[in-house]
Amino acid sequence: MEEKTDIRIGGMTCAMCSKAVEESLGKLDGVSSAEVNLASEKARVTFDPKRANPSDMKKAIEGAGYQYLGSDLDSVPGSDEARQKELGSRLAKAVIGMAVGSILMALMYSGMPQPELAYCSLIIAAPVFVYVSYPIFGAGYRALRNRSLNMDVMYSMGIGVAFASSVMGTFGIVLTHHFMFYESAVFLAAFLMLGRYLEARAKGHTTDAIKALMKLQAGDATVIRDGKEVRIPIGQVIVGDMMLVKPGDSIPADGQVAEGQSHVDESMLTGEPIPVLRKPGDRVIGGTLNTNGMLWVKATKVGSDTVLARIIRMVGEAQGSKPPVQRIADRAVSWFIPFVLAVAIISSLAWYFVLASVYGVADTLMFSLTVLISVLVVACPCALGLATPTAVTVGIGRGAELGILIRNGESLETASRVTAVMLDKTGTLTAGRPDVTDVVPAGMTVQEILALAAAAERGSRHPLAEAIVREADRVGIMVPQASDFITEPGLGITANVNGRAVLVGNREFMASHSIQTGHGALERLEGEGKTAVLVAVGGRLAGVIGIADRVKKSTPKAVRVLKRMGMEIIMVTGDNPRTAKAVGARLGIRKIRAGILPGRKATEVMKLQRAGKVVAFVGDGINDAPALARADVGIAVGTGTDIAIESGDIVLVKGDLLDAAAAIQLSRKVMSRIKQNVFWAFAYNAALIPVAAGALYPLWGWEFKPELAGLAMALSSVTVISLSLLLRGYAPPAKK
Repeated sequence: MEEKTDIRIGGMTCAMCSKAVEESLGKLDGVSSAEVNLASEKARVTFDPKRANPSDMKKAIEGAGYQYLGSDLDSVPGSDEARQKELGSRLAKAVIGMAVGSILMALMYSGMPQPELAYCSLIIAAPVFVYVSYPIFGAGYRALRNRSLNMDVMYSMGIGVAFASSVMGTFGIVLTHHFMFYESAVFLAAFLMLGRYLEARAKGHTTDAIKALMKLQAGDATVIRDGKEVRIPIGQVIVGDMMLVKPGDSIPADGQVAEGQSHVDESMLTGEPIPVLRKPGDRVIGGTLNTNGMLWVKATKVGSDTVLARIIRMVGEAQGSKPPVQRIADRAVSWFIPFVLAVAIISSLAWYFVLASVYGVADTLMFSLTVLISVLVVACPCALGLATPTAVTVGIGRGAELGILIRNGESLETASRVTAVMLDKTGTLTAGRPDVTDVVPAGMTVQEILALAAAAERGSRHPLAEAIVREADRVGIMVPQASDFITEPGLGITANVNGRAVLVGNREFMASHSIQTGHGALERLEGEGKTAVLVAVGGRLAGVIGIADRVKKSTPKAVRVLKRMGMEIIMVTGDNPRTAKAVGARLGIRKIRAGILPGRKATEVMKLQRAGKVVAFVGDGINDAPALARADVGIAVGTGTDIAIESGDIVLVKGDLLDAAAAIQLSRKVMSRIKQNVFWAFAYNAALIPVAAGALYPLWGWEFKPELAGLAMALSSVTVISLSLLLRGYAPPAKK
């Protein structure tokens, strides 16, 4: 059986780097797939543990010239510290490089004679250039050693040509003293370091959502061991442990309240700001916050089995996935660098042999070298490589914050194209539990009817019976004792309550006992799609109880929002047509498929797909599994702690249908942002490569300085990442 692992990787700087790592891992025996996310700097590897292991992957990654920083199967101590140290090193190099570059530029305008200026510039520039550019040349060398042509190679060529030509000019080797690119070479290396610092810092924010989720996990727990309270690390908590949770503490693991009651803040999971009351018998979720009371909680799920751990795992996997739209960027990157290299060489030669004399360039060789360096530096596929993964990572993280768990990038992309939404009724549109909605008396008071009916039904496990008992408890009615129960399956029940014969059942049951049922409430309740339960006392009809699966409070608004989004809405249910039509009429849903068994719901989805629709099916994730799997996007409705995480492409943690609309809106926003990112990534290169190649010189006599090219390159990646980070504050209209 294959396994999956996430590997942290250091040293990747561009899309070609991630491609090189993917290829190196993909060549390993036993590895069936490897996907590298440049934004999160992780590789998701699917492998056969009998034929491949982390040690093999480590060798492959390091063999390709990159750093193996550990996986979820092992750990490399200090990897986070190493990242912070590298971030600080990049900033230091950038600051020192720009400071020395400024000094070199001032020297250029100081009036110092040649060759003194050249020698002085060399002495100042050489140690700083080596210090700042060493990581670039090192990465370029590793790439060439592994036969990979990436941007580090291009940058090395650009700044290498700038510095080498300056040294040659200083010593009069082929070139003369006025070939001075020292300040350009240092500025270029500094701007490259600045760009990588800003890029790495911004990329760190793309995973803020999952970091926030991980912080919710408690570090330790107070449990009872050998009759004593002991404080232990969370990893030592086992199923069955009795955990003491004090006010202000996070609940260490999923469990059931055994003693005490308190309001628990579950906003980390549901997004609802108001704490909910939890009392004995209620389930609680690890990571939620106990606010005002003492709770004794029996652990039922610990470690990786908890709801929070599963959510973190799901979000992490999703953020590392690739949507189909990224194939465009991957294809573009594969030909980008050879194309840029060709443009740099051809444009430089064209200016040297032809264009310089045509447009009256004073120093042909200097201009040609400037063109070569500028083109090599300004062109970069980094922005293109970051366009999709940064938006996907931030978007999926934002979804998790909103209680919308998106399984992968492909689901995100498909959801943005949905045209039809098929809605399961029970548990999706409705609460999934029958409740008493009406009590219509016929000779008795409402309280008397409920008391007698609840007394007769108290021993039954039928959902309708439980609804009556629950309503009596809710109202606060004292329910008397009953005896002599006689149940007729599918019809009703007879019992003796305080010496009176009480019958509770349907029309047929009453007719079989010769009780007249000619009450107007029957027709009205059934016309509203409710189940009418009749109550007779002493041989006469005493009242009618209406029972229905209540429509969730947010459902009407959700249906209206989906309609405004242009969705075709279809309700599908196994319930009878009369009830289905009543619910549909209340919600404004005209297309209804009633009497559909769970297995046939998938067939209904297929019919829509054959009609050219992109279908999202929204169901409770249990009996709707076939339809969820068949739909283009399966949206599983969760209910608090009972979250069907494995059943859908998208999981709605709160079980709120409004979140289905919000999920589609979020996916549309993310895909729109990806397209913007790709546009800007292409636009930067499409606009600046010709400028760097000297396109503006014939018009205005303006040449693109190499240091400006370096700054523009850095800004392209920062722009794309910044656009993606704006998604962190996105609020879907359905949630407002």
